[in-house]
Amino acid sequence: MSEERLEIDIFSDPVCPWCLLGLNRLDKVVKALPADIVVELRHHPFLLDANAPVEGENIVEMLTRKYGRAPTDSWDRLEAEAKTIGLDLDMRKQDMRYPSQAALVLIAAAREKGTQHKLALAVGHAYYIDALNISDPEVLVSIGTRFGFTAEEVRVLVTDAGAKSAVESAAAQASAQGISGVPFFIFGNKYALSGAQPVDMFEKAIAAARNEAAGNG
Repeated sequence: MSEERLEIDIFSDPVCPWCLLGLNRLDKVVKALPADIVVELRHHPFLLDANAPVEGENIVEMLTRKYGRAPTDSWDRLEAEAKTIGLDLDMRKQDMRYPSQAALVLIAAAREKGTQHKLALAVGHAYYIDALNISDPEVLVSIGTRFGFTAEEVRVLVTDAGAKSAVESAAAQASAQGISGVPFFIFGNKYALSGAQPVDMFEKAIAAARNEAAGNG
């Protein structure tokens, strides 16, 4: 019996909490697929704020300034939804928004290691679950060395100005192509899903992509 292959493209920013929820929901669905389905999860950079200050800024102050109100209600809803998939998310734990370019560089490089999706999940967890500064090279070293990188590889990658420019360009291109918010998913190069949708929506998108690939679409 030949393998069935499915490609899923993912646009996300590790400082986006809804991305963390969406990635975990997708991960749950993918892990439940039959073993003969080979899923390639390809991560692409997106920047919610390409000009976030290097030193970071207080999340509550930033969101209040941006939306005109405190994020309390949105956070309560996000935490409740996270619990439905066993994700213990406390949005008050991480009080700083840091630039995500360095983390996105590491995620992009992890594709060649074959660890991209697992590393992307780990970065999101480090930021929101462990409240770490994911713009700190040493924090990224602690993550990257668990997913096929040496410490020196990570340090060189995440401090490289050219690599930073590359992810910024890729993120800008995604925006120019019409992706205005994340998470954003494309299944089988055809079916798009925007936002941290419920698990059943991911299941339906995957089923549609599989049917299309099998010539049943």
